[in-house]
Amino acid sequence: MAARLVRRCWWQRFGVFTPSAVPTSLLVPAGKVVMARALPQAPFTLFHTSSPSSWADGFSVKKEVEDSRNPERGIAELIETAMSPQELLQLSELHVLNSNQASLIITQLSRLAAEQKLATESILQDERFQQLVEVTDSQISHVWNNTLVNLMKSLYLLGMDRSSKGMQSVEQEVLWRLRRLTFKQLASLAEFLTRKQGKESKLLNEVIKKLELRWTELEGTRTVVTLMGKVGHVSSALMDRLEDKALEIAEQFSPDDIRKITLALAYQNRRCVPLLRALSYHLIQKHSELSLSVLIDLIFAYGKLNFHQPQVFQKIATDLQPHVPTMTPVEVTRCLRSFALLKWLSLPLFEAIAQYTLDNAKQLSVTHLCGIILSFARLNFQPSGSEDFFSMVHEELQSQLDHLEPHLLTDVVWSLCVLQQAKAPYLQRVLAPDFHARIRGDQSLKAQNLQLKLMQINAAAKLETPDYQGPFLPPEMLSATKPVGEKVTLLQSSLQEALVGVLGSQDNGRFDVDTIYGWHMDAEMVLDSENKPLPLKNFAAPHLLHSEGTKPLPLGARRVAFLRWEFPNFSNRSKDLLGRYVMARRHIQAAGFLVVDVS
Repeated sequence: MAARLVRRCWWQRFGVFTPSAVPTSLLVPAGKVVMARALPQAPFTLFHTSSPSSWADGFSVKKEVEDSRNPERGIAELIETAMSPQELLQLSELHVLNSNQASLIITQLSRLAAEQKLATESILQDERFQQLVEVTDSQISHVWNNTLVNLMKSLYLLGMDRSSKGMQSVEQEVLWRLRRLTFKQLASLAEFLTRKQGKESKLLNEVIKKLELRWTELEGTRTVVTLMGKVGHVSSALMDRLEDKALEIAEQFSPDDIRKITLALAYQNRRCVPLLRALSYHLIQKHSELSLSVLIDLIFAYGKLNFHQPQVFQKIATDLQPHVPTMTPVEVTRCLRSFALLKWLSLPLFEAIAQYTLDNAKQLSVTHLCGIILSFARLNFQPSGSEDFFSMVHEELQSQLDHLEPHLLTDVVWSLCVLQQAKAPYLQRVLAPDFHARIRGDQSLKAQNLQLKLMQINAAAKLETPDYQGPFLPPEMLSATKPVGEKVTLLQSSLQEALVGVLGSQDNGRFDVDTIYGWHMDAEMVLDSENKPLPLKNFAAPHLLHSEGTKPLPLGARRVAFLRWEFPNFSNRSKDLLGRYVMARRHIQAAGFLVVDVS
């Protein structure tokens, strides 16, 4: 008010500001400082005069007066335009700062330190920085909410000790103000604390509680996606709310949003079927073109959740095929493994990957090549140029067998047996006594799975490789332990009930038969030449470790094995695409059985 009054009186007394109209006693040399009364908050304001001619510019005087009314705006502009930590720290020497300005300087310091990759130790030890922290601590209740949240993040990013007085003061103030923060601020705070403090943080737990109570304020796809991906794993209750909200606004998500949501669900093992169905529908209906990263992450998420959506799989496979020549080995093996887990075979895509493997054989590591073989075997896929493909595989693998980890080596040889490409050097390596001696007596689940695969490899060596001379597994290795707690399925119980009625007597059949080949038969029987069941106990059973009888089968009699296959999520509904089932049927047929598929 005082400054405006002085200006009006001056204008009325002297008219236009010209050098001749200004009394000589009031002229100030260039570069000097004039003291003038300003706002009550700032008793004196400095006016810098560059030259007498500036007094002739009424606009310049007006701008000087306006800046004097809002000194905080000038300081804020200096903070925003500072290009180095030293410029920011010097502001504390040149100006008397309030807590908001000190907080802004600290926030800008953390930003510059991150952008310029500066060491923060020197900043934290600087006396001027410590003075800034003291200013914020002494007036912490006056710091604006958003500035306070950014201040706490900045102190963390600068590496300030959590036990220090300044940090504890800021954290406590944030804790007290949680009710006054907006939902967006709470979400941002939760995301940051999850990364920096983890689930044990008291402050994070309080923020999560507020988000759970105020979830109806949740708006916008970005906040939903961020919370699901970064915070959802901390609270199951919050994740339930986020899934409901995501289902409500599913049509608004972009392909990248859908990618992030499905990945969040996959990493948290949350198979929310309604949400996955809605996202799949909108992905097919609204988004014609998907980027490579989106395609790979989507098929990975669907595979990890074992969620089957044939239309989505077909779209992903079709869109992936043109990208195959330019993909990295990691990307190829990752998407191939996901399709194998989902038991989804796209012939054009798999043929393209087989050609990619041939073209880039020297760039592929042994681990990548093994991953491709495992995926092909899972779906019993034989490339059209199988001779060239497997010639390359043998050339690359045979010199590396001694360097493979035992479980990976077993998986590779097992996969080659599925594809009927296992040669003597592979079989000899895993059936050698020194190889399987290390798991003998080991009752862990991993060792049991390894023993089961070795039994199946041993069966392939005996039944499908006539030129192979050994070694073979010893008899004590031909008995596999049944998985603990395995439940009888409805199909299995129904099959047993039906067969009991047909056989007429329990002596005429066996149920739940574990063979020395590593394969399980749901039932077996012996039929004579007139297709009548015969008692099994009297006949030799070479497929069992311990046979009850010794008599050979009568002339014209035959053994019948019942193999159950039930894959409720298997989209293609073809047993020929299941490598494990195909090899089991081959081996049991080679052992002299007529195989009956039950599904």
